[in-house]
Amino acid sequence: MTQTNLIANTAVASAIDPVVHRYFETLNCGDFEATANLFAVDGVLNAPFEDPIVGRGAIALYLETEAKGMQLEPQQAIIKTLEDANIEIQVSGKVKTRLFGVKVGWLFILNSEREIVAVTIKLLASTQELLNLRVSTKF
Repeated sequence: MTQTNLIANTAVASAIDPVVHRYFETLNCGDFEATANLFAVDGVLNAPFEDPIVGRGAIALYLETEAKGMQLEPQQAIIKTLEDANIEIQVSGKVKTRLFGVKVGWLFILNSEREIVAVTIKLLASTQELLNLRVSTKF
């Protein structure tokens, strides 16, 4: 079964799935331990340009280091129930920082206990958009 939902912000994300809503809410509030606790004990965060980050403790530490000041803005989601009773939720939106904003896609897999088994984050920006993010330095 596939369901498509358009969402304007994280407040509406709860209509998609409560776990996904909490993921965006806790990340945007900087409560990275709470975000990590949404994952299964051996859950995996697949972040751009990183090796897989496995386990709640490693995920919390990674987010504390890399996600401070980010604001995630989910905009659209597609939900699928998989054959193994897991749920796949594809979300597209933006991530904003003080310096830039970029289009991002998140792919969540939730188990039957409603824990995040894995989330894969992909940059949806074009090569040119990514090159524009580089900070030029003058010596």
